[in-house]
Amino acid sequence: MTGLRTSALDPGAESELAARFGDRFTTATAIRDHHAQGEAYPIPHPPDAVVFPKTTDEVSQIAAICTKYRTPMVAWGAGSSLEGHIAAVRGGVTVDFSEMNRITRLSPEDLDVTVEAGVTRRQLNDALKGTGLAFFIDPGADATLGGMAATRASGTTAVRYGTMRENILGLTVVLADGRVIRTGGRARKSSAGYDLTRLFVGSEGTLGLITDVTLRLHGIPAAIASAVCQFASLDGAVDTVISTIQLGVPVARIELLDEVFMAALNKYAGLDYAPAPTLFFEFHGGSDAGVREDAATVKELAEQNGGSAFQWATDETERARLWKARHEAYFASLTIKPGARSWITDVCVPISCLAEAIRAAKRDIAESFIQGAILGHVGDGNFHVGYLVDPANPTELTEAKRLNDRMVDRAIAAGGTCTGEHGIGLGKQESLLKEHGEGVQVMRDIKRALDPGNLLNPGKIFR
Repeated sequence: MTGLRTSALDPGAESELAARFGDRFTTATAIRDHHAQGEAYPIPHPPDAVVFPKTTDEVSQIAAICTKYRTPMVAWGAGSSLEGHIAAVRGGVTVDFSEMNRITRLSPEDLDVTVEAGVTRRQLNDALKGTGLAFFIDPGADATLGGMAATRASGTTAVRYGTMRENILGLTVVLADGRVIRTGGRARKSSAGYDLTRLFVGSEGTLGLITDVTLRLHGIPAAIASAVCQFASLDGAVDTVISTIQLGVPVARIELLDEVFMAALNKYAGLDYAPAPTLFFEFHGGSDAGVREDAATVKELAEQNGGSAFQWATDETERARLWKARHEAYFASLTIKPGARSWITDVCVPISCLAEAIRAAKRDIAESFIQGAILGHVGDGNFHVGYLVDPANPTELTEAKRLNDRMVDRAIAAGGTCTGEHGIGLGKQESLLKEHGEGVQVMRDIKRALDPGNLLNPGKIFR
């Protein structure tokens, strides 16, 4: 099933882009189809063409040509976003940043780095080996850092290191008309004018095309340990998370997988965990003794809540094995219903409301005719539901939307948000209105001021 296109590539834009970029501009069907959708949103929308720039100046030229011919532009990083951000719902040109993949500056003494938008988080951390530094924001997928900035990504380590918002110092952005601006800088604080960096972080490519990102880095802790603990009930696992946070234990990650995800993970990755609610922990500290003390505290809390089979891992290889299993959860979930897609959605709630929010989501799934599974970066109140649906079955898609709307309504009523890290894209536009009301009109006004032709990722965030 392919989404309907409401505009096409202008012939003048096609001619100028083809002349300027040669074989880095293509209308080949296979490449267009590859750029039709992200990781989870079920309905594809292919662009009319794809272009592969190598520099900010080339991105500026693309934007100027597209604006001249009123041709839509959609930014593409790794294709791992989950709410339809990169679907070309109005056709036009997808700007693929995969060839802008250079680390242009590294300052270990200042704990910062500047990278082009197409650099992935794994590529950056590989380049940082031997420096004693790391970039810890980990959304699971090997996403590009430009894409992570555009969606305000976070992930497994947000409970300790924050989200992309807290870890971006500055950006280079190409505006719709081709102008290039630099936001922020390398200073650790500034009160110089409007905070344009935060405006573009999370704007999902609707306000400008991010071409490079200056990031904070962190020192690698002296001691790191991971642990897995399984529970008799989902409530016991969630209560352990809440107690851990309220006690101020400085965990780096707390990940929850429900029994459905764990059963799928066993099958997919050849593991032998019990099909039970499971917490994955990681502890970062200045000494082995400190890490052991933190882990012992959490182990005691877990046991009080019915936790058992507490497994330790301090060896780097073993820790990598544990977290590889966690990161394979999405692909494992696809084995629950062969042939289906997992429509992954998320909400974030105050930590005190987490248990009831997850329980209610589980009840909805149990009472529905579609299947679903829950995982979460629960240390900061953020959890995800993967609804298993057949994209060609509108009844299943409607039911998944109904369940998602119920979950979002409960989250907003609890003082939470319709999305902790996925963003709005196509999937949560109605939810954004529920959460922000008249504030959405202010967002529209900003969009109109920066992109009066509505050419940058049109149809996303709001219609």
